[in-house]
Amino acid sequence: MLLCFSCVSLESRINSTCLLRCDGAVIMSDSRTAEEVIVTLQSCKSSQARDTAQFYNTWAKDYETDGSLMSYRSPHLAVEFLSENFTGSPGDVLVLDVACGTGWVAKLMFELGFRHFVGVDCSKEMMEQAAETGLYQDLTLALLGTDPLPAQTGAFDVVIIAGGLCAGFAPVSVVRELCHAAKPGALVCISRGNHTETQAMQYKEDLERELQLMEDEGLWSRVGLKQADKYMRSSNLSPDRDEDNVAEKPFISGTVYLYKKSSR
Repeated sequence: MLLCFSCVSLESRINSTCLLRCDGAVIMSDSRTAEEVIVTLQSCKSSQARDTAQFYNTWAKDYETDGSLMSYRSPHLAVEFLSENFTGSPGDVLVLDVACGTGWVAKLMFELGFRHFVGVDCSKEMMEQAAETGLYQDLTLALLGTDPLPAQTGAFDVVIIAGGLCAGFAPVSVVRELCHAAKPGALVCISRGNHTETQAMQYKEDLERELQLMEDEGLWSRVGLKQADKYMRSSNLSPDRDEDNVAEKPFISGTVYLYKKSSR
């Protein structure tokens, strides 16, 4: 459930309000605002997945609080759309939570009756937060796209990734690994933000081409697609922006994709 943002071509605005930088430096303050979170996000300029993992290591303890300040809705959107289309007994199914982060998705699913979770994430510190929830039967550290997805083929009733599929996090090819981990007839749910930077837009185009190709190959069928106008606050806004400047949109939109793996 990674809070995905664009790390590319963002000018770092490090000032007295910044609490966290990609180099691991932390500056504490007495309070935290959405504007300060934006500065934090803008401080990460690397497009390398390992640098991103290190960024999340330093951010783990404040991640969910900061996500709420940014009105980050990826976990909620994914879980809501999944639950609307799920049939069966949630307490009996095994869920693979990819890019599980601090366990935000699992906590939301637990409230709906899901009980069995396996998590994968690239950040050791984030996974330690997830472990503290007590919801996961297993947690494995892996860098998506570099390491093979540490999941048994055809073992999971639900596979979910909230926020992890975007440029600088995981290559598009990871979607095939998600499908391989799912049982025949299982649901695969993907939620992500529609970031507007050039690299992010190209990633979305490549992703949707791959999703369609997998459908054409008969690997799965699309159950549905849901658009959300408010996925999260934009991390590209200037903290001292003019509130009347309509060119700076305060929120980015998001998309939730839901697929059912073929039974053949």
